[in-house]
Amino acid sequence: MKKERRKFSASFKAKVAIEAIKEVSTVQDLASKYQIHPTQIAAWKREFLEKAELVFDKEAPATNEAENSKEQELYAKIGELQVQVDFLKKVLGK
Repeated sequence: MKKERRKFSASFKAKVAIEAIKEVSTVQDLASKYQIHPTQIAAWKREFLEKAELVFDKEAPATNEAENSKEQELYAKIGELQVQVDFLKKVLGK
């Protein structure tokens, strides 16, 4: 029987990574405290530090807005095409 993998929230990962960055306690202590392998804590810490610059990036929110705008356009087009398909099915079915 397979053991189901544990899933951690982003806030939990950030909390553990910040504690690891502070270096108040060792990685081994954090691993036993949170019942996580030390390698996993190191990976979260590395990922946190690599992506830390995105917090201060001014272009990131604009990118999300552009993606949302494009997504809305695509959904509108899908709706339009679906109406056309339904109309053609109705007309050709008669």
